[in-house]
Amino acid sequence: MSITATDAAVLDGAPPPAAPVRRARLRFLRGGKTRTGLILLAFFVLLAVAGPWLAPYDPDAMSDQLLRPPSGDHWFGTTHTGQDVFSQILVGTRGVLVVGLLAAVIATALSVLVGVSAGFLGGAVDEILSALSNIFLVLPGLPLIIIVASFVPDTGDIVIAVAIALTSWAWGARILRAQTLSLRRRDYVEAARATGESTPRIILFEILPNLTAVIASGFVGTVIFAVLTEITLAFIGVADISHWNWGTVLFWAQSNQALAQGAWWWFVPAGLCIALLGTALALINFGIDEFVNPRLRAATGSSRKVRMRVGFTPVARKTPGVPVARKTPGAAHPGPGQSSKEPRP
Repeated sequence: MSITATDAAVLDGAPPPAAPVRRARLRFLRGGKTRTGLILLAFFVLLAVAGPWLAPYDPDAMSDQLLRPPSGDHWFGTTHTGQDVFSQILVGTRGVLVVGLLAAVIATALSVLVGVSAGFLGGAVDEILSALSNIFLVLPGLPLIIIVASFVPDTGDIVIAVAIALTSWAWGARILRAQTLSLRRRDYVEAARATGESTPRIILFEILPNLTAVIASGFVGTVIFAVLTEITLAFIGVADISHWNWGTVLFWAQSNQALAQGAWWWFVPAGLCIALLGTALALINFGIDEFVNPRLRAATGSSRKVRMRVGFTPVARKTPGVPVARKTPGAAHPGPGQSSKEPRP
């Protein structure tokens, strides 16, 4: 059997075909932004869990060391009544994360329930749920939360988290509805429907897995909004200032004119903690966006770089020990790109 020039080129210059590359597990964690954000978030979660036990002093205890700068005894200094700022920061971390995570869980559950149901079921259900989402979408969130917190006698962390969740789920529901509308007519969904699968099973096993990244991004964004809202409520004095969180620390620092007295250690640590937590959540959100968007995946290093080769057709190269075959009578008709002329002897 004769060897064509194309076959000779493949045998000559091309390397042996590589084995298929196994998809890397946990590709989402390969991005530098994602890892940094998760490390910072894990640090604050650790402080929220163990903060009350790690605090060297009672955050409410007063002493005679008034407005002392940071020292070995008081790492973040003291307030005008001698309270330890470091202990207040540690104890207040739990309240911030509890409100942020609880509000995000409730808001994400509502957005998934309303958005996916409206997009998949359609018809009258879609009209009713879309109208409900539009009503909550135009409601002013922060003023409504202030009104609710003002009328409730005990505005604890649970009440604030529920109030934030009820005013922040509509935007995520609109996004999930739009994504579900684009997924419900896909071939695999139609195949599942044709085989007699029930509607709840199709939603759980065919639709929701393809919305995981969008849901996760919405969850992280809701945590950021809830944390900032809770700190804002505490800073303006609407929330219960007897419960320590970073906003409460800033409230007492502002009320006692810490900036005018030069007590920078009273408000700077709380501000840095807010900035670091917001940075951690933002980095995780950026990592999710880059993981979902193929155009941004290369920035995280999660996908292999493809190097294009120059040239469109294989070229035969003459090397020692590999004879170039000549066309013999009775051979097949040359295909596209092959010369029909026989080489001269």
